Amino acid sequence: MAGNSFGELFKLTTFGESHGRALGGIIDGCPAGLELDLEKIQLDLNRRKPGQSAIVTQRKEPDSVEIYSGTFEGKTTGTPIGFAIHNTNQKSKDYSHIKDSYRPSHADYVYDQKYGFRDYRGGGRSSARETASRVVAGAIAKQLLSDVKFNAFVSQVGEIELEVPYNKLDFTKIESNPVRCPDPKTAADMEEYIRQIKKQGDTIGGVITGVIQNVPVGLGEPVFDKLHARLGAAMLSINAVKGFEYGSGFSGVLMKGSEHNDAFNSDGTTTTNRSGGVQGGISNGMDIYFKVAFKPVATVLQSYETINKEGEKITTQGKGRHDPCVVPRAVPIVEAMSALVLADFWLLSRGNKK
Repeated sequence: MAGNSFGELFKLTTFGESHGRALGGIIDGCPAGLELDLEKIQLDLNRRKPGQSAIVTQRKEPDSVEIYSGTFEGKTTGTPIGFAIHNTNQKSKDYSHIKDSYRPSHADYVYDQKYGFRDYRGGGRSSARETASRVVAGAIAKQLLSDVKFNAFVSQVGEIELEVPYNKLDFTKIESNPVRCPDPKTAADMEEYIRQIKKQGDTIGGVITGVIQNVPVGLGEPVFDKLHARLGAAMLSINAVKGFEYGSGFSGVLMKGSEHNDAFNSDGTTTTNRSGGVQGGISNGMDIYFKVAFKPVATVLQSYETINKEGEKITTQGKGRHDPCVVPRAVPIVEAMSALVLADFWLLSRGNKK
């Protein structure tokens, strides 16, 4: 299986399965001398881990990261950083009923067709549990880019949408509720709706808004390595993501060019930011903001029709511990992938200085 690495200069390779002994990764290209704050890394992991509230999966995992290489006396050495997160609460028997059948909208069928074999326990490598390794690497990338601010929050659950522009929100309130929406009233409505969906044995999707501030001018490369293109690829690599837009996004098609253009101030900033902080594929110093759409979790705790390996129609029911809505736990993942993209481009920009 290929496709387990992300990045070029700041490169992450992940390993592990949902019900294996551990997940982990190797970070190659992190500069020497970076003083790592392990508590900050663990904090981001805690924001992603299961069992943290009543509206997420109740799998109980400490998700404690252990760093095995690449550091000495609290600082990075410039050599590969190896780390692991051990699984402690697997319940593989919850998946025995799908050993010979395929869950709708999961990777089960295509894995069997492509590889001729699959780990059916929690989806194996296709499980969103793999993203724990991304959060560790992203937390280190954030520390490398200490002047850049990465914030993500839930802006929509089902039809409940946060209407307040991101620049009118208090990001310190993101962690004040289990939904991770910075508007208390909207967060309460979202939480109640997720609880109702959970009682029905069903799931619901949502949207996460990402905001990156204090971005230096000049990150990104023209043509195929545009900054927004790499951000889009990063977000679309996250489990359950079905869409990505940045800046004015799809709403920009409703505007004329004279309305959409961002006029310059004398210092190079712009009076508006419909470009979303990226012009010509290169950061212009304005805020980068984007939205990431997540589908409803495919596993529903209801009876459903599917097929088995022989192609026969069967009826079965979802079992196990699953998120009724994935977006609250995906917030730190969106931040992590944002940081990985910018860290990669930042290292590249250091080699392209005039």
